[in-house]
Amino acid sequence: MRTAIVTGASSGIGAAVARGLLAEGWRVGLVARREARLSEVAAGHPAALVLPADVTSEREVDAVFERFGETAGRLDLLFNNAGIFGTAGPPDELSVEMWREVVEVNLTGMFLCARAAFGRMRRQEPQGGRIVMNGSVSAQAPRPGAAAYTATKHAVTGLTKQIALDGRPFGIACGQIDIGNARTELLDDLARRQAEADPEAPPLETMDVEDAARAVLHMASLPPEANVLQMTVMATKMPLVGRG
Repeated sequence: MRTAIVTGASSGIGAAVARGLLAEGWRVGLVARREARLSEVAAGHPAALVLPADVTSEREVDAVFERFGETAGRLDLLFNNAGIFGTAGPPDELSVEMWREVVEVNLTGMFLCARAAFGRMRRQEPQGGRIVMNGSVSAQAPRPGAAAYTATKHAVTGLTKQIALDGRPFGIACGQIDIGNARTELLDDLARRQAEADPEAPPLETMDVEDAARAVLHMASLPPEANVLQMTVMATKMPLVGRG
């Protein structure tokens, strides 16, 4: 049985990916802070392991990966997904406290989980595995008022490339998926704030979160000798490409 850990698995893209992996017969560790929500995602799946943790805590992250290893025996996949958007607004209205919170979750949390997965994949037998990083189309083009989120997602791209490079000798593949406007709680909140700021603005163009999950599952299903380094999956009509 193939094995995976999904962070941010209590809702949105993480929950959709976790359910998809479980449906395809994977053993899946579900990681997020909200244990009750994780239990809802895991309901009815004997191969699901609920692992509540804060990804910004080195101690909690290491404990989660250790517990999963004791149960599953090995780790084939990490979907490194946990992230937050933070408060929207121009840079001078972004508090340093909020900046640090977004950086802690979106970058430091990503690093801690990738670090734990890398160490386990490097030392297990047979050696190797795959890490899929959830970036964002904000790693390519920013939204207004999203300095912290955009900066961290650009940093995730650099981290992805570094892990892909450093993982080569150990059979560890690393790739990034940039997802644009999948319908999740985070996007619903963003759409609400956009409508409040500009009631005349057109509604956001969106896609089903299951379409994003299927793209992640494709990356996860590749054989060890193949890797998607970077993929963009987005709502067809969202204005990511173009000139103003």
